[in-house]
Amino acid sequence: MSKNATAEPAARAIVSSESEQLILVDSNDNPLGVASKGDCHDGQGTLHRAFSLFIFNDQGELLLQQRSPEKRLWGGYWSNSCCSHPRAHESMEQAVHRRLEQELGMAAQLRFVYKFEYQAQFGDLGAEHELCWVYLGRARSEVRANVTEVSDWRYVSVVDLEREMGDAPGTFTPWFKMEWSRLNEEFAAQVREYSAPRQTGQA
Repeated sequence: MSKNATAEPAARAIVSSESEQLILVDSNDNPLGVASKGDCHDGQGTLHRAFSLFIFNDQGELLLQQRSPEKRLWGGYWSNSCCSHPRAHESMEQAVHRRLEQELGMAAQLRFVYKFEYQAQFGDLGAEHELCWVYLGRARSEVRANVTEVSDWRYVSVVDLEREMGDAPGTFTPWFKMEWSRLNEEFAAQVREYSAPRQTGQA
């Protein structure tokens, strides 16, 4: 599906900054305090709470986004549908729906699947060190991507995604590859549920 087939006008609001306050955690996801996003991403990264969303359409295709080239970390890379952080004093439930609307102009039914800790270095520019909650979801609303966050987007079948990741793994963000691999290894039944086309009239 081309991003231009049914796209609505793009949003342009600034919805994130290096100064926003994120939630620091330990490896058991216990809150330890807050720090700015910029500080969290400096050096080798400071462990903070985050989330990743995998949104499928009724055809069983996964929504991918290409990160804005203006982003400090992995700008221009392709990634999963939406990924971000809850802010200080914000619940994860609030954060995932807020960010999905701000970044893609969408609403979706979301299912929490698992969470994990990872660290990924992006040269001298900094790193991600996150305790990341991973969700699967389905949406029927049109994508209205915020161009300050997303430079491109597309839906892709699971078969095509697997081929692309094999052919050009360096074009995808590291957390996306880690999450997608584990989803298919440990939660394959749930992935199949979302990647199966929905029948007409099916809720």
